[in-house]
Amino acid sequence: MADKWSQTALLVIDMQNDFILEDGLMKVNGGKAIVPNVIKAVDIARQRGILVVWVVREHDQQGRDVELFRRHLYSPGKAGPTSKGSVGAELVDGLVIKEGDYKLVKTRFSAFFATHLHSFLRTEGIKSLVITGVQTPNCIRQTVFDAVALDYQPVTVIVDATAAATPDIHAGSRKGRNKGKRETL
Repeated sequence: MADKWSQTALLVIDMQNDFILEDGLMKVNGGKAIVPNVIKAVDIARQRGILVVWVVREHDQQGRDVELFRRHLYSPGKAGPTSKGSVGAELVDGLVIKEGDYKLVKTRFSAFFATHLHSFLRTEGIKSLVITGVQTPNCIRQTVFDAVALDYQPVTVIVDATAAATPDIHAGSRKGRNKGKRETL
């Protein structure tokens, strides 16, 4: 069974305290509700021998590597969202990086932008991706677009293991697409 899945990777995107917890600095309202489904997706991936890639945001304490439109969230002496080493940058409770998993740090929406993700996945023989995490119109969508442009096939989004700030935004990001529990591009 493992051979069937050896060319697939599960990307778990931005499931960090600052995005998921009630007091998170970048709270995604729908984030907490999907945690059990993300845990389930990770468990199933591991059972099937699918490579699990933890894609996380980690920023410089001063926000020097943050998008310009977010720089105001960082100031001297105060850790901004997902600052490296902060509690907010840690994975939410229930999600754990295990031996054999891979952690990738990003500083922009797409997991592919200015990272070595594509090179790593190709080295691992990965041809298809399954996507979970937050937030649908930003990091999920940009990562999916880049994956399709880089010829990963198929790219599957587990709809009930992804979330946005509101259900309408989540649904709007999928407008005109399959409304099932997963979508394949």
